Parts: sequence; structure tokens; C-alpha cells
Amino acid sequence: MTIVTERDPNQVIIFDTTLRDGEQSPGASMNLEEKLRIAKVLEDMGVDVIEAGFPIASEGDFEAVSEIAKTIKNSTIAGLARATRGDIERAGAAVKHAERGRIHTFIATSPLHMQYKLQMEPEQVLERITESVGMARNLIDDVEWSAEDGSRSEHEFLCRCVEAAIKAGATTINIPDTVGYAVPEEYAALIKMLIDRVPNSDQAVFSVHCHNDLGLAVANSLAAVVAGARQVECTINGLGERAGNCSMEEVVMALKTRQDAMPFTTNIDATHITRASRMVSSVTGFPVQPNKAIVGANAFAHESGIHQDGMLKNAQTYEIMTPESVGLTKSKIVLGKHSGRNAFKTKLEEMGYKLGDNALNEAFKRFKDLADLKKDVFDEDLVALVDDDTRVNDRIKLTSLEIQCGTVHRPPKAAMELEIDGKTQSCEGTGDGPVDAAFNCIKTLFPHGARLQLYQVHAVTHGTDAQAEVTVRLDDNGERTAQGAAADTDTMVASVKAYVNALNKLLTKREKKAPEAMSA
Repeated sequence: MTIVTERDPNQVIIFDTTLRDGEQSPGASMNLEEKLRIAKVLEDMGVDVIEAGFPIASEGDFEAVSEIAKTIKNSTIAGLARATRGDIERAGAAVKHAERGRIHTFIATSPLHMQYKLQMEPEQVLERITESVGMARNLIDDVEWSAEDGSRSEHEFLCRCVEAAIKAGATTINIPDTVGYAVPEEYAALIKMLIDRVPNSDQAVFSVHCHNDLGLAVANSLAAVVAGARQVECTINGLGERAGNCSMEEVVMALKTRQDAMPFTTNIDATHITRASRMVSSVTGFPVQPNKAIVGANAFAHESGIHQDGMLKNAQTYEIMTPESVGLTKSKIVLGKHSGRNAFKTKLEEMGYKLGDNALNEAFKRFKDLADLKKDVFDEDLVALVDDDTRVNDRIKLTSLEIQCGTVHRPPKAAMELEIDGKTQSCEGTGDGPVDAAFNCIKTLFPHGARLQLYQVHAVTHGTDAQAEVTVRLDDNGERTAQGAAADTDTMVASVKAYVNALNKLLTKREKKAPEAMSA
């Protein structure tokens, strides 16, 4: 029996798809442990629905959705499925152990997609909607249906599709702007039209899923909320394929800050936003641009003299929200080489990290090593240290590295030891530069055909003793990409660790091959 509870009509449901749509970003593949870590942070934030993956895509995706469904207790866990029996049954099996599970099924409804991708007539699509939603509803009470490319669908046909989906048992109706084509006024009018014209629209929650191809994902989502949508599908840092998805932190803080214009609420505890942003960035290897709203390094920085003067007199002159409101706490404990284990543990907990005894001991040892090299240890250093230390079960690990370079040593030379599948192997190699020499060693010890697509270095903090954070992207013959990241006070060590991290992800990703038409 389904128990119906009254919902606050002004509450917006936050549906996070970082683990599904976000993972479709080239190079952003995550393993099971990484997905579980992010899912727990999302649960701590108060995310209503976590789309944990696409269970039919691979055994790895099925396992991830299933484990998250067993672990997470306070958020609804959704699994994505195309409008086919195999997909729906697989999604149902993956979320069956969840406290609250959801099957999210979709099919394209735009003329372009129906003709060229599905090669189906509109009436066939309509029939498939009724069949697939009914099939899902027989497995679970909570069913979401999405009209892929909804923003480019014909209004009359879309109305018929939505009505059929609700009649078949869908409790959430999602109208995606799949290719980021819509503009706010147009998109809001579409949502309002559906709510007004579909006879049974009052029996479902309307949801929006906006992509950022024109930079309008957040604006479109907020316009839709004003027009009557009550679920927003989004990702941490706006992660997602192509130009990304609607950014969760931007939507949440816009609603929180502009209550005068948008009197809506969410269940999100915004003080977890910075922690979630940093974790997703570290896990995926996708750096957050400094001027990114809410979570960028410059979001609460003021360099202009006029701005600084205003800030000193009243912070509200140039800040419409406080750093503390998104989890940027002012350091109360200064850490250095003389700091003890308890102070280290307290500081990590203040930043949102709760480590077990073994993990804490290992992280503390790494902290002491870092503190011996750096005069000041900043919060960002600790984030890089702890996140780098959580990588386990990798097939390839760096054990030692020595580099000879400069005007005397020509060509640059690298001597390296890697642990590969538990066995230590060593190599010496040369290259055009120290990085090239080190990467050539990796290729010698672990031959592969992946091509280096991106090599990027930036300092985690200020000063000549700052940790370097390196991002590496590898391309596997155009079939798949993987992105790795690592931080160290030695740029060369960080470079090798980042390359190895990307290579480990690529090896995992080779075992996964998602079916086509994954996006909604």
C-alpha cells in the first residue's frame, strides 16, 4: 500500500545526478568506492533523490547502484532505464534494497529523435511509454518518466505523452532540455503549458533536467520552478557531458538567497556544499574554475581596493551570502609540523571528513611529511592530502621516482619503480623533458596505447612551497577517456601520480561499455 503524505507546495525536490549524468563527462568515470563516498556526502547534504547510475550499462554500474541503495537510508535512490523490459527489470533489481527506491525511465519525444535515433512513429512511442511506465510501476511505487529532448518536442504530442505516462503510473514527470537549447521564458512557458493542459497533471510532480550548452541551465531550471516545476535535476559543480548540467550549488543558493523573488525551499544543508564540490573535483579530476559561482576559489575573494574597503566596513556591500553558509569555515586551528593527532583529527572533522582509525593514522603520517616540507598547511592542502590518500585497489602504484634534468643533464632522465598488480618493476628512460621522460617510463613498465590528451598543473595554495595539483587526461583510441589528478609539493611526483591515476581509471573503464542513448 502506498502511503501518501502532504508535501509543502513550495518545497523543491533536489534530484542529484552527479553519479549518473555527471559520470558521462569524458574522463569522469568513478569506481564503486568513489561513488559510495560521494553518495554519503549527498545524503549528508539532504539531497532528496540520488540517481546512482544506469544499471543496465555494466556490471560495475549495477553493483554501484545496488550498494548505494543498501547503504544510503535518508535519500531516495534512483536507477535509470530506457523504455525496454531489460533495462527496467535491471533497474528494479538494483534499487530493490533501498529504503526508498525509484525507477527513472525515459524515451525521446522530439520529431528529430524519433525519426533518426529511435526510428519510431509517434504512436509507437506513445504505446511504448504506456508499456514501460506500467512495467516499472509493477516493480516499484516511485516511477519517474522523462521525455528526452522534451524542450524540442511538439506541444500537442508532448501533452499526450505526459498524460499517458501519468495514467500508467508515473509519479514524477521530467521534461529535460537535453541539448541545452531552451531559453528561460520559453522553457517556463512549456512547463506551465503542460501543467495547465494535461488533464491529470495534478497527480504528478513536474521535474526539469537542463543542460548548459548555452550557459542557461540554472536560469532555465529556476524559471521552470517559478512556472510550477517542483523537482530540479542537477549535479555538483555542474558536472555533465558536453557543457555540463544545471549546477546544484547555484540553484540551491539562488533559492536560499533570493527568497523575495523565489519563495521556495529545499532540504539541502548548504554548509556541505564546499566539501561536496571539492570531493567531486578530486574524484573526477575536473578542477573547479576559480571564478565559478559559489564554489570557485575567487567566489569570496576581493582584490579591488574599493571592494576591500566596502568589505571592511560591511561584508554585505559585496557579498550577498556568507562564506560560512556554503561551508567555507575560517581556520580556527593552525596546523603545522608541531600539531598533534587530535588537532589534525578535529580539523578534518571541522572540514567534514570523518576517517576510521587506520585511514586517520595514514593521513596523519602524510600530513606530518607534508608539514616538514611546507611552512603553512592550508585547508586546500588537507583536502588534496586526504582525497589523494583514499585511492585504493589500484592496479598500478608509484613506489619511487628520481628525475635528472636541467642544463647539465641532457636529455632529461627518469628512474622509476611502479608496483603493478602487486609486483615491483623498475625502469630508466629519457624524454624531451622531465615529464616526458617520466611518462615514457610508465609506458615501458605498463605498455598501453592511450594518448595523452591533457596535462595541466596549478598550485593548490600560494607560495613556492605550495602543493602542485596535476590533471592528466588519457584518450584510449577515441573509444573512451579517463582523467586523473594528484597533488604533491613535488610537481614531478604529482605528475606521475596523476598519470597513474588516469591509467587506473582507464583500465576500470575498459571493462564498462554503456549502451547508447544514456542521456535524458
